[in-house]
Amino acid sequence: MVDNLDNEQDEQELYEHLRIVADKGQALLRIDKFLMNRVENTSRNRIQNAIDAGTVKVNDKEVKASYKVKPYDIITVVLPDPPRDTEVYPEDIPLDIIYEDDDVLLVNKEPGMVVHPGFNNYTGTLVNALTFHLNQLPTLPGNTGRPGLVHRIDKDTSGLLVIAKNEWAMTFLAKQFYEHSIARKYVAMVWGDLVEDGTVTGYIGRNMKDRRIMDMYDDEEKGKWSVTHYRVLERLGYVTLVECQLETGRTHQIRAHMKSIGHPLFNDESYGGNKILKGTSFSKYKQFVENTFSLLPRQALHAKSLGFIHPKSKEFLHFEVPMPEDFRLALEKWRSYSSNNQS
Repeated sequence: MVDNLDNEQDEQELYEHLRIVADKGQALLRIDKFLMNRVENTSRNRIQNAIDAGTVKVNDKEVKASYKVKPYDIITVVLPDPPRDTEVYPEDIPLDIIYEDDDVLLVNKEPGMVVHPGFNNYTGTLVNALTFHLNQLPTLPGNTGRPGLVHRIDKDTSGLLVIAKNEWAMTFLAKQFYEHSIARKYVAMVWGDLVEDGTVTGYIGRNMKDRRIMDMYDDEEKGKWSVTHYRVLERLGYVTLVECQLETGRTHQIRAHMKSIGHPLFNDESYGGNKILKGTSFSKYKQFVENTFSLLPRQALHAKSLGFIHPKSKEFLHFEVPMPEDFRLALEKWRSYSSNNQS
């Protein structure tokens, strides 16, 4: 199995990050007009939305559109990233819609579905399905080929995704992801007996030999800072069920983090979890694990809950979905094995 890493980018890579320092001769000028002259491939409406959402800052402070830029001001901007030359074709693919209103839509993504079109995956993606089911969803400036996406999960990870249905919602949600204020919890089954709860931190970047997978580094020049908190939910002898809470949204973050502490995800082929890493040498046990791999032919990872501030009502919304059938069956199999083999 080839893991489609190029299709699953870091959430912060979804957005432009601009840093502009006004020169010493800068005349007083409204921030919106200033940015219109400095930012390529944008519109005044897009800039205005960013200002209203608080993703335009001057000297680390949010400003209004009427703010006058002065010499030596440091302006930082977060915008949806530049358009790509990608055409998306609508496809009538069923979606498990958890919630929908005029601004946002939440789907429970099934395992095996790629989130957006990319190399070797131009059809059958979540975005293909969205463009069919939401035919009024515009292709917004900066997200050509990925309408409404403000975050994503790996192809073989199941669970919750929020989609923005208009530019204001996209900008408002993007700010929350960028500032790590989105509440996200995953459930994972990992190899080994985790002794206690903990936190994994470090710089995460592409593996030097295989760019399809990620590694942990001590050097900030080799990766981006990442934080995952994990909590033990259930110990099952040779595997442990854990809940992971993300502070950052890096590519393959949970998968790389758990491997880095010696507990790769069960049946995660890219990170070595598809081998029998713990347990006995008995052929009966080997057969049990292989049968469980067959039940769950992917990494044991599910995005179970998502919480965010609604772009229009400003209310905090929280959603949770149960683990899918393949994960549930594999977990039940481990529970039965653990119960029957306790001394």
